[in-house]
Amino acid sequence: MMPFFLYIDPSSGSMLFQAIIASVLGGLMFFKQLKFKLTHIFSKKEEQAEKENVAN
Repeated sequence: MMPFFLYIDPSSGSMLFQAIIASVLGGLMFFKQLKFKLTHIFSKKEEQAEKENVAN
């Protein structure tokens, strides 16, 4: 491989760094929101079951 193909200038390096950081943070936020939505859905079912048990 030619050595000049391995060169990354500062602007390309910072753009690559920004893309990596954005991907990691975006993935973390995606899973955080997914966890929140799933726990919210299942907590509603538990609350409804508790209300039915109290009513009986």
